[in-house]
Amino acid sequence: MNMMNEIHFNRQVKVFEHRPENLIKMLEESVEKYGNKEALVMDDVRLTYIEMLEKVNHIAGNLQKSMCVKKGDRIAILVGNNIEFCLLVFACAKLGAIFVPLNTRLKERELSYMVKQSGSRILFVDDEFLPKVEELRDQETLDNIEYYFLIGNQSAKRKDYLPFEILEQTSSVAENSITEEDPLFIMYTSGTTGLPKGAVGSHLGAIHSSMNYEMVMKTDHDATTLIAVPLFHVTGLIGQLFHMIRVGGTSVIMRRFKTEEFIQLTSEEQVSFLFNVPTIYTMMMVHPDFSLFDYSNVKVIAYGGAPMSMETIYKLRKHFPNAHFHNAYGATETSSPATIMPQNFDDSKVASVGLPVPVGDLKVVNDLDEPCSPNEVGELLIKGPMIVEGYWDNEQANQSSFLEGYWRSGDLAKIDEDGFVYIVDRKKDLINRGGEKIFSIEVENVLYEHPKVLEAAIVGVPDDLFGEVVKAVIVPKENIDQQEVKDFVAARLANYKVPKYVEFVAELPRNAAGKILKNDLKNLQEN
Repeated sequence: MNMMNEIHFNRQVKVFEHRPENLIKMLEESVEKYGNKEALVMDDVRLTYIEMLEKVNHIAGNLQKSMCVKKGDRIAILVGNNIEFCLLVFACAKLGAIFVPLNTRLKERELSYMVKQSGSRILFVDDEFLPKVEELRDQETLDNIEYYFLIGNQSAKRKDYLPFEILEQTSSVAENSITEEDPLFIMYTSGTTGLPKGAVGSHLGAIHSSMNYEMVMKTDHDATTLIAVPLFHVTGLIGQLFHMIRVGGTSVIMRRFKTEEFIQLTSEEQVSFLFNVPTIYTMMMVHPDFSLFDYSNVKVIAYGGAPMSMETIYKLRKHFPNAHFHNAYGATETSSPATIMPQNFDDSKVASVGLPVPVGDLKVVNDLDEPCSPNEVGELLIKGPMIVEGYWDNEQANQSSFLEGYWRSGDLAKIDEDGFVYIVDRKKDLINRGGEKIFSIEVENVLYEHPKVLEAAIVGVPDDLFGEVVKAVIVPKENIDQQEVKDFVAARLANYKVPKYVEFVAELPRNAAGKILKNDLKNLQEN
């Protein structure tokens, strides 16, 4: 099927003409085509598409009949990567309920805010995170929760947790009308300041994102992915799980990333589609067991969230000779991808995050919201059916974050004459050194080219003479000194972009969503 011929305009956005009407229909279409094929795999559990749908229907039916879950109800999920998470998401879609995936790395105070702000009626928790829920219940901060479900075998001090297994008993769903514009999830964005915002994603957005991936990456029912990133993020949830359901592929699920296990499963499960941050690929290749396995099945290597150096890409090409490489850029608010690098691209475009997705409309604007010329830097605005409907119960954020149907990304970007998009920096991360503007990502890209650098972050720190100067914080692969770093940058960039300060750390500080906390890096240590 040539989906490009099926794109047309609807409500001022491009959409795929032939698309599932909601997420559960997308699953049912794959059940019809690939019913006996494995859909979900984890440890010793291997569910076919038929078995997956059967379990989804039973869970939805029991939620509807015993807990009176109805369309629009919010269901919070504090669950790590497992098959139950996947089944719950589709059971909610079946009922028209809105699932609220909670970041399992968050602290109790943050979780309490999200559960209350979303107005969730039911909370699912697996036994690893039960202590967090028990602490919140001791504080009596979850008064809107009517039912608690526990996944796993751990016993709780309270006796009112319902076992997940009761939802798997035979049941059926009284059908209700679920439209593609109905809310599907509320996913909280992880800002470094202020309260999190609950982005409301629709069936329409999740389906179009899945189809965007399918079209650009040319995946089909032979695809198998290995999900090691959290399913509570759009990459794991939409870029992998929903994407595989769309094409009839298989999702092999890891509880959490462990390099040795990831390498082994990639080979043993004949994984063809990998999607990770660049650091994961570097960790794979330096692991002593890496060369012991065969990776000839890998056809797609996708990455995002950080720049990938040309050196790393050269190494990956050597070890994964049959793979196409796809940089992807997106956010919670774009339901995963806004841009994807096409299958074949010139090495001169390696710093790009790719072309707009087939149904995406991207533009760069200046401070007056006027369109920028090609290669001119400004704020990136994004429009399309994959953009979230807005933020849950947050009119102020809705007013400030959208402009004429476009979502304001807060990213500084440029689009070249060929349409390739380059993320230059976050607006707030721009460094002003005596009037000279420095984009931190430009310096970070150079540092990632150094063979001794594993991870790097650039921040601006106060300076009496220039106002701000450049500081580099580096996680080294091996011993490296400050002057070597400075000389390396000086040979490639203007002198005012060379870090005045260089600090080495064991790891970069990150928030619960994995984003680097650059404010924490600005506190200089004595070197």
